[in-house]
Amino acid sequence: MREKEIEKYLVSEVRKRGGRAYKWVSPGNAGVPDRIVILPGMPVVFAELKSERGRLTELQKVQIGRLKELGQEVRVLYGREGVEKFLERCGKDGI
Repeated sequence: MREKEIEKYLVSEVRKRGGRAYKWVSPGNAGVPDRIVILPGMPVVFAELKSERGRLTELQKVQIGRLKELGQEVRVLYGREGVEKFLERCGKDGI
């Protein structure tokens, strides 16, 4: 499954749960995660979406590290299965 399709799936599933998955476009800051996920009663999560065999670029690793240093929750979700596991964990244990 292509990353664009995985992204659409995430947006759809988050909306079903009453949340939002905003597209993050940050001019001059390449490599930021794809989506900002906000679910009811949960902390905000920055989500980078990858195909099942996708890999993070060095720039993405740097941006993820910066967000984590600021105490932010960042997840890399691989494929549809990664999205499903992420949402399942959100429903059971929180982030």
